[in-house]
Amino acid sequence: MSIRKLRLSSLAGLLMLLPLALSLAALWWIFKQLTAWLLLAMGSTLAGNLTILGSIANIIVVEGARPKVAIGFLEYLKVGVPLTLATIIVGTLWLTMVPY
Repeated sequence: MSIRKLRLSSLAGLLMLLPLALSLAALWWIFKQLTAWLLLAMGSTLAGNLTILGSIANIIVVEGARPKVAIGFLEYLKVGVPLTLATIIVGTLWLTMVPY
């Protein structure tokens, strides 16, 4: 089985986690169902920044930069982890505190 077959797209992951998000929204009654949808979509999208393999765009940029600079997995994590955490925290605060 190839890596391509094992890779789960963010859309498929989003659809698999949807029942959980809606159940938590109903259980906590803090979030509207729309907010649960938006949080799940935002998290699945922004989590692609975590590692090189998280998004095809990350792979393209790292491969394109290869002639000038070598970016390893751990070097990418040094930027990917704080960036992902910061954007998910800011996005979560925005979606839960700003009325829409």
